[in-house]
Amino acid sequence: MRLDRSWIERNIPHHGRMCLLDEVIEWNAQHIRCRSGTHRLRNNPLRSHGRLGSACGIEYAAQAMAVHGALVGGALAHGGTGGRAVSPDGTATDTRPQAGFLASLRNVRLHVPRLDDIAGDLICDARLVAGDLSSALYEFAVAAESQPLLSGRATVVFDAKKNRAGVSRGEM
Repeated sequence: MRLDRSWIERNIPHHGRMCLLDEVIEWNAQHIRCRSGTHRLRNNPLRSHGRLGSACGIEYAAQAMAVHGALVGGALAHGGTGGRAVSPDGTATDTRPQAGFLASLRNVRLHVPRLDDIAGDLICDARLVAGDLSSALYEFAVAAESQPLLSGRATVVFDAKKNRAGVSRGEM
């Protein structure tokens, strides 16, 4: 089931121009594929000196990971048993994903120097390799049509203070 930009903005911390994804094309418990055309916008917030360097594609992939966390966060919260934060029809359940922070990047390969001159839409794929309540490891790739643009692995760490005994920062 496809999910649009308004759904994405309601379910990740990125809003307005900083929400880089236009659509979730497909997803399941292990994988997500998103589409974006925002790399062509002159007012893209990641542009510098009129250009959008290919390393900015990491933020596109990170937002795809955040969307994946919003969609399947319940699976981690329920011990990996397949519970979902969002039902297949896109409606929210009572499980909310935790805030995540990009902690590590490995094996990043940039295949092009910049993204703003790519004519086609960006397709962002992220595959969950491993994860639990404290962190998740993803493999990611960003491509346009059949052209690979960048790829790598990312570790996302969830709010450690919130994980301790299930209390939030304000309760410590």
